[in-house]
Amino acid sequence: MKNRDGKPNSQSEKSSRTVHLAIMFVVLCGLSFYLGGIFGSEKNRYNTNDISKVFGVSKESLPCALQVKAVNFSQCSPDLQDYTPCTDPKRWKKFNVHRLAFLERHCPPMFEKEGMLSSSALWNVPYDWINKQKSNQHWLVKEGEKFLFPGGGTMFPNGVSSYVDLMQDLIPEMKDGTIRTAIDTGCGVASWGGDLLDRGILTVSLAPRDNHEAQVQFALERGIPAMLGVISTQRLPFPSLSFDIAHCSRCLIPWTEFGGVYLLEIHRILRPGGFWVLSGPPVNYERRWRGWNTTIEVQRADYEKLQDLLTSMCFELYNKKGDIAVWQKLSDKSCYKKLEAPDYYHQSVTMVTNPIQHAKWPERLNVAPERLYDVRGGSSDAFKHDNKKWEVRAKHYKKLLPALGTDEIRNVMDMNTLYGGFAAAFVDAPLWVMNVVSSYSANTLSVVYDRGLIGTFHDWCEAFSTYPRTYDLLHLDGLFTSESNRCEMKYVLLEMDRILRPNGYALIRESSYFMDSITAIAKGMRWKSENTEPGAEGENILICQKQLWYSSQQSSR
Repeated sequence: MKNRDGKPNSQSEKSSRTVHLAIMFVVLCGLSFYLGGIFGSEKNRYNTNDISKVFGVSKESLPCALQVKAVNFSQCSPDLQDYTPCTDPKRWKKFNVHRLAFLERHCPPMFEKEGMLSSSALWNVPYDWINKQKSNQHWLVKEGEKFLFPGGGTMFPNGVSSYVDLMQDLIPEMKDGTIRTAIDTGCGVASWGGDLLDRGILTVSLAPRDNHEAQVQFALERGIPAMLGVISTQRLPFPSLSFDIAHCSRCLIPWTEFGGVYLLEIHRILRPGGFWVLSGPPVNYERRWRGWNTTIEVQRADYEKLQDLLTSMCFELYNKKGDIAVWQKLSDKSCYKKLEAPDYYHQSVTMVTNPIQHAKWPERLNVAPERLYDVRGGSSDAFKHDNKKWEVRAKHYKKLLPALGTDEIRNVMDMNTLYGGFAAAFVDAPLWVMNVVSSYSANTLSVVYDRGLIGTFHDWCEAFSTYPRTYDLLHLDGLFTSESNRCEMKYVLLEMDRILRPNGYALIRESSYFMDSITAIAKGMRWKSENTEPGAEGENILICQKQLWYSSQQSSR
C-alpha cells in the first residue's frame, strides 16, 4: 500500500516484515524438529546431539526450545506390577497358537497405552513357582526372603559349572578368546549365561514369558543379560552372523519341525565358524530314551533327521560326549556352492553366509570390523574417533555419577548406541551393557557384535522386551533429537521408568531443545533430576534418579 505521493506506507511495510519474521520463526522451529529425525541415525557424521550444529548457528540464537507444562501421572493398579506391554498374557488369546506365535511381541495400539506409573517399591520376582515345581532340578533354593541359585537344571544336576567345564573340553575355542558372544535359547533362569559371564563370554539369555513365572526377571535380578523372546514366526531382533556360539539345553524347541525353520534362524544369527550346542533330546538317546517317555526308535529317528538337516545347512558334527552334542557352522564356501537351492532353506543359507574374520577377544574390541564399511559414513577414522570420544565421556560420567563403575550399578542399557562406544569404555567395570540400535537407523548393531559386545534392535515407540524394574542405569544419547518425530517423548520416558529399578539412574545426553521438557516429565514421574554443567563438548547432561515410593492403591490379588 502506498501514500498519496506514491511512497510506500512505512506502517504497512513494518507490519509485513513482522508477519514474515513470525512465519520464518515458526517454520524454523518445525524444521529443527524435522531435521532431528532425518539426521538422527547418522550421529557420527551430523552430531545431532547439538541441534545448533545442524543449523550452523550459535546456541544463543536457536529459534525455540520445546516446552511442556508440569505433568503428573496417575498410579497404575498393583495388579500391573509385572506388566510387559508387548508380551501381555491377557492378550494372548487374540493371537495364533500355531508355532506359539502368541508368545511373540504383539504391542498394544497407541490408544491402549498406559500413561501411568507403577509403584517403585515392589519386590522383584515375588514368586517361588520354580522353587516348588522344579525343586528336584536345583534351579534355585529359597531361604527366607532370598533366592539362591546353585546352578542346577535338567541337564546339569551337578551344577552349571561342571556342565560348562565339560562343554569347554569339547570346544577348546571357549577358552582362548575365539568365542565371546553367545545366545541361550530357552534359558530358564540363565544359569548357563551367568557362568559364561564369569569366564569372559557375554551371553544373551532368551526366554518367553510363560507359566514359569518371570524366568527372565529372575535372570536380570541376578545381574545376567536376558530378554523376553521366543523363536517362532518372527526373526529374532539380532543381526545376521553375529553370535559365536548358540546353546539349547532341553529347551524343547522342535528343531526339525516346520521344515527346520527354527534351525534356519539359528543359522542366520550364527557367524561362520560358530558353534551350535544341544543337550537333551534327542542327544544321547541310546541311554536316555527311557526317561523321555518315548521309544528308542522314535529318538533315533529324531536324531538322524536333525543330523541330516544340519548337514544340509552346512553344519558338521564337531564333537559329542554324553548328553552334549556340538555342531560347527562351516566357513568354507565350497559347501554352499554345492547346494542347488531347491528350497527356502538353501536359498536363505546361501544368502546369509559370507565368512567374517574376527580377532580374538579382547583384541577384537578395538579393531575396526569389516562390516563397519557397510554402514553409511563408516570408516576406520570414524571408528577411532568414536572410541576416543567415549573414553573422554566415560571419565566425565564417572565424575558426575560416582556409583558408575561400582557394584551399585550392574545392569546397564545404552538406549541408542552407534558402534557400542559407551559399552566399550566401561568394559572393565563390573557391569554389562545391552546396546540398543533403533529399528529405523543404520544397521550398526552388526559392528557392535563384531566387537564382542551384545545388543538388540528396538523401536522406542514400543515397550522393550523386559520386565519392570530390571535395569540399574539407562543411558540416552540424542534419542529424542533423532526420533522425536516418530515417538511422543512422554511414552518413551514412561517406558524408561517402567524398566528402571527403584533408585536406578537415567543418564540423559540431549540438546538444550528438549531438556526443559524432559525435566518437567521427569518431575511428573517422581524422578530426582540434576542438570549438570556442560561437558567438554558443551553438551547438556541430565542425571536422574528414580525415587522409591509406595502405591496408595491395593492389589486385587
